[in-house]
Amino acid sequence: MEVEEAQVATEPPKIHRLDESVVNRIAAGEVIQRPVSAVKELVENSLDAHSSSINVVIKDGGLKLIQVSDDGHGIRYEDLTILCERHTTSKLSSFEDLQSIKSMGFRGEALASMTYVAHVTVTTITKGQLHGYRVSYRDGVMENEPKACAAVKGTQIMIENLFYNMSARRKNLQNSADDYSKIVDLLSRFTIHHISVSFSCRKHGAGRADVSSVATVSRIDAIRSVYGVSVARSLMKIEASDKDPSSSIFQMDGFISNSEYVAKKITMVLFINDRLVDCTALKRALEIVYAATLPKASKPFIYMSIVLPPEHVDVNVHPTKREVSLLNQEIIIEKIQSVVESRLRSSNKTQIFQEQTVEPSSSCQMISSKDSNRNPSPSGSKSQKVPVNKMVRTDSLDPAGRLHIYLQGQSHGHLVKNTSLTAVRSSVRQRRNPKETADLTSIHELIAEIDSNCHSRMLDIVRHCTYIGMADDVFALLQHDTHLYLANVVSLSKELMYQQVLRRFAHFNAIQLSNPAPLKGLIVLALKEGDTDPESTENDELNEKIAEMNTELLKQKADLIEEYFSIHIDKDGNLSRLPVVLDQYTPDMDRVPEFALCLANDVDWEEEKKCFQVISAALGNFYAMHPPMLPNPSGDGLQFYQKRKSFRNNEESLSCSTDGDDMMTEDEIEHELVAEAETAWAQREWSIQHVLFPSMRLFFKPPNSMATNGTFVRVASLEKLYRIFERC
Repeated sequence: MEVEEAQVATEPPKIHRLDESVVNRIAAGEVIQRPVSAVKELVENSLDAHSSSINVVIKDGGLKLIQVSDDGHGIRYEDLTILCERHTTSKLSSFEDLQSIKSMGFRGEALASMTYVAHVTVTTITKGQLHGYRVSYRDGVMENEPKACAAVKGTQIMIENLFYNMSARRKNLQNSADDYSKIVDLLSRFTIHHISVSFSCRKHGAGRADVSSVATVSRIDAIRSVYGVSVARSLMKIEASDKDPSSSIFQMDGFISNSEYVAKKITMVLFINDRLVDCTALKRALEIVYAATLPKASKPFIYMSIVLPPEHVDVNVHPTKREVSLLNQEIIIEKIQSVVESRLRSSNKTQIFQEQTVEPSSSCQMISSKDSNRNPSPSGSKSQKVPVNKMVRTDSLDPAGRLHIYLQGQSHGHLVKNTSLTAVRSSVRQRRNPKETADLTSIHELIAEIDSNCHSRMLDIVRHCTYIGMADDVFALLQHDTHLYLANVVSLSKELMYQQVLRRFAHFNAIQLSNPAPLKGLIVLALKEGDTDPESTENDELNEKIAEMNTELLKQKADLIEEYFSIHIDKDGNLSRLPVVLDQYTPDMDRVPEFALCLANDVDWEEEKKCFQVISAALGNFYAMHPPMLPNPSGDGLQFYQKRKSFRNNEESLSCSTDGDDMMTEDEIEHELVAEAETAWAQREWSIQHVLFPSMRLFFKPPNSMATNGTFVRVASLEKLYRIFERC
C-alpha cells in the first residue's frame, strides 16, 4: 500500500485548459494594474480619436468611478457590438503594421480588460448623427442592445466598481488619495506635451478641477500652468538631433532645470513619438550628469520629447506599454547625455536682486549736486548758501553718523587684536594693485572688460559713500550725498574679489593651511551637503566616484593653478595653500568644500581665457563675505541656540556614572555655540566696515549690471523727504 501511494504522489500533475473567463481575468489584471492604468488607456484612446478636449472625473481614487469624456470623432454604431471584445482595434490590421504604428493604442485589449474587472458604460455620437447611443458591457460582451440617448460630440466611457471581483487587489488599493494623486500626475504629464488639447481632472462632486488647462501654442506656458511659476522660471530649453543613418536618427527637444531648481525627487516627463513612457537608462544617465555638474540641484525637472522613425521603435515590449525598445538606444542616450552636460556647464548664472533699481534721472541730479558741493567757489565770488534740503550731514572720511554709534551693543574688543583701527585703515589706503601681471593676453582682455564695463555713477557712489551699518544679514546701509542706499554686501564683495584675483594674477601671497585638507573628502562633503537628505547613504557610492574623478583632474592641473593662483595641491591630492586675495582678510573656511567642488566641475580647462575667468569667479565667490553658516544670534536666529529639554530619567541615570570632567552639559554647549556665532558675525561686520569698503574705494570698478540688478537700492532721498514734510 505504501509503495502504491508513493507512486501516486510522484506522478506529474495533469495539464488542463483554463476556462476562458479565468484567462481573460488574468490578462485583465496585467493590463489594468491600478486605476491610473485605466485612465491612461482611456486618455490615449481619446487622443487617438483626435480630441481637442478631454475631461476626467474620479471617485474614491478610481475604484468607484472613472469617467473620461472627449470631443473626438466618436464610435460608429456598427462597431459597438465588438467594441469590448479582446483584440478588436481600428489601429492596425496586420503584424507588419506595428513597424509604422503612430497611434498609442494598437492591441485592442484595454477596453476588453476593463469589462472583466469592472462595469463599463459607453456613450458615443459620431458626426452627422441626430442622437447618440449608450451601451453597457461585462466580460467583453454587451449586456443589452445600444439605446438611443441624448449626447454631445465625442465619447464618454464610465468605469464603475473597478476590481469588484478581485478582492485582494481591491483591498490593496484602498488608499484612494494615493491613487488620485497618481492620476493627477498622469494628466499633468499629458497636459505639458499635448499642448493643443485642453485637459481637466477633478474629483466627483468637486467644484474645482485639480488639473485644468487650455490649448496653447507655448509649451513653457503649459508647464507654468501645471507645475507653477517657480518651476517654469528655472527651466532651460534643450535640443539635440542626429541624422546619421549609420549610428542613429532622432530629434529631441525639451526643457531641463538649472541650478536654481531644488526638489526632493527627480521629475522626468518623457515622450517618445508622442507616447508617454519610462526609460530607466536615460533617467539614470541624466541623474549622473546633474550629480556631477550641479550637485545642489541633483534632483532635476526634465521634460523631453524624442522623435524617431516608427520602424526604429518597438512599442510591443510591455503589457501596459509603459516602456519601449529603441534601435541604437545606447548611442542616443550618450548623445543626449553629452548635450545636457554641455548645456548645464554653460548655464551657471548668479541670482540677481530685483526689488528696485537706481533711477538714472536721480543719478544725474546726484552728480550735479555732488559737483556743486565738492568744488570750492572761485576766489572773489560769494559763497552760496546750501539749501537745507540738500545739506549732507556726513562725509565718507568721518566715522560720525554710523549706525553702531547709536546702538547699545556689546563690546567686541577681542576682534581688534593687536592692530589699531588707524593702522589698518592706513594699510588699506596705501595698498596698490601690482603693476606687473603675467604677460598673458587673456588676462589683459579680462581686465580691459572690467575697465570698459565700469558704471561711472556707481563708481562715484562707491568712492564717496559713507558706511552706516548692516541693515540685515546681506544688505548694508550707505549714504552718498543726500541719498540713502541699501547695498548687497555679498554681491559687492564677490565682484571685488573677482577683480582683485585678475589684477593680482600670478602675484599672490599665500595662506598656509595648518592641516592640509584632502580634496576627495572636501568634494564628498560638498556633494553630501547638496543632497536633500544629508543622512541618506543612497548616493554615497556615486559621490565617491565623482570625488575621485574630480580629485584626479585637479591633481593633473595642480601646476597651473599653483603658478597662477597660488593654490597648492600636493601629489596625494591634499589642499595645503590658498592665495591672499585681499590683505587683512581671511575667507570663511567652512566654504572650502564648495570651492573645491566648483573648481573641479565648472572650469573649462581647454580654453585659456574662459579657464582663468571661471577660476577667478570661483575664488571671488569663495572669498566673498557671505553670512556665516551659524544663524545670527542677535535676531530670530537665537531660537536655534535655545536649550533643549532635559534628558529622560534613564539617560540621567546613565550620565551619573560618567566622569564629570569628560562630559559637557547641554547648557555649556549652547553657550559655546552662541559665543562662536557672535564672534563670527562680529568679525564679518568688522571686516565689511574696515576692510571691504575701504578696499572698494581704492580698487573696485562696479559693472554696469549693478545699476539694474538690485545690488544698489535707493531707499530714501533727503529732497523727497522734505517735500513730504512740507505737505504735512
